Amino acid sequence: MECRITVLCENTVVGLGLVGEHGFAALIEIPEQNILFDTGQGIGLLRNALLLKKDLRDVSRVVLSHGHSDHVGGLLAFLEIKGPCPVTAHPEVFRERFRLADAPGGARVPVANGMPWPRSYLETHGARFDFQRNFTQIASKVFITGEVPRETAFEKGSARLVVSRNGTFVQDPFPDDYSMILQTSRGLVVVLGCAHAGVVNILCHAVEKTGERRIYAVLGGTHLGLSPEEQVDPSLEALQQFDIQRLAVGHCTGQAVTARLAAAFGDRFAFGSVGFVLEI
Repeated sequence: MECRITVLCENTVVGLGLVGEHGFAALIEIPEQNILFDTGQGIGLLRNALLLKKDLRDVSRVVLSHGHSDHVGGLLAFLEIKGPCPVTAHPEVFRERFRLADAPGGARVPVANGMPWPRSYLETHGARFDFQRNFTQIASKVFITGEVPRETAFEKGSARLVVSRNGTFVQDPFPDDYSMILQTSRGLVVVLGCAHAGVVNILCHAVEKTGERRIYAVLGGTHLGLSPEEQVDPSLEALQQFDIQRLAVGHCTGQAVTARLAAAFGDRFAFGSVGFVLEI
């Protein structure tokens, strides 16, 4: 086995007793270690890991894709059973973040959706933060993307996801949006958190940095379900140019876009629900 990736947290589930939540977490098992990529909201991580017979105490590193609560919310629960553990993240993972929610009268109000706890509190529970901005190797043939260049003209992201700057709200630029890249004998395996940097930007970055043009599998959230409609068509067209052999999406991809991807990729498509396993 080169790698095994098991989805532990996602909006939907496959299997009795498992629970879904709006969030994402995946356990990446490689021969020398286990890596936990994201932690969900904190609702289902421990329960689902137990039911899927994954001992989170065997995790040797956590990687956080970005600082939204549905990806980092389970970190405290994980630390309470694991104890001291390296946590790789971008320096801006603790930045205060908001989602603009609809309110009566057509107004939009900011709702906090960033990291639930301060750094110092997580450190008292064992988090050993390893902050990285750049493309970095974290294990044999395993990399984090670091900050992803925004090259495409159409991947603009959601204007509802904002940060406060100089007394006003501006669209969140998400410099901390990470994905993970695994080099395998079949090509690259790219695990997305929410792909706020744009899934096409991320895949181009993975190819450029690794020099490997084959992309065997893409797994995780594409954020296309929460992005402007004018982003969807060119994104779907560009995805089909990568000759991806296995596409397993979910979370923020949205039901309508997921259905379109399922139709476009046929038997190469899978729902990346809780319990989904990709093994090479």
